[in-house]
Amino acid sequence: MKARMTNPIMLVPDAMKTVMALGDAVKKGDVPARTRDLVHLRASQINGCSLCVDMHAHSRQPDETDERMFAVAAWRDAPYFTDAERAALALAETATRLSDRSDPVPDAIWEEAARHYDEPQLATLVMTIALTNFWNRVNITTRQVAGEWTKSAEGKAWLKEQEHAVAQ
Repeated sequence: MKARMTNPIMLVPDAMKTVMALGDAVKKGDVPARTRDLVHLRASQINGCSLCVDMHAHSRQPDETDERMFAVAAWRDAPYFTDAERAALALAETATRLSDRSDPVPDAIWEEAARHYDEPQLATLVMTIALTNFWNRVNITTRQVAGEWTKSAEGKAWLKEQEHAVAQ
């Protein structure tokens, strides 16, 4: 496999810095990192972004279990997730599959998420889902290869930053 081109985020001046700043802002929201990671993984699975699925399996939270990571695609039938995580995953699925139904994000899905998360937390979830879909679309369109970015200097620096952030 070979990427069609260098990742556009690396070619457009200030794009990486800007998108990473948005990602850092979202991380400051009051939604557990484990939940944000599950949402990112599920949206990436739906979109078929092998780079993101691979990357986030490697950069997951230290207290995250293999069972939960393996079961994200089948979260409805797996006992490993809290009701709040299930609401976040349902929101991630509907907000990722916007064109699959006439009411893209049904009230029932939104209301269940709102039962578990306040408005600032919902904002964090919505931004996490949107940012994930942005990354997925960039990576899939240019056929970025899973595992390759994490071997690059930029990828190694990012993984090191993630490890440092988790340690704090």
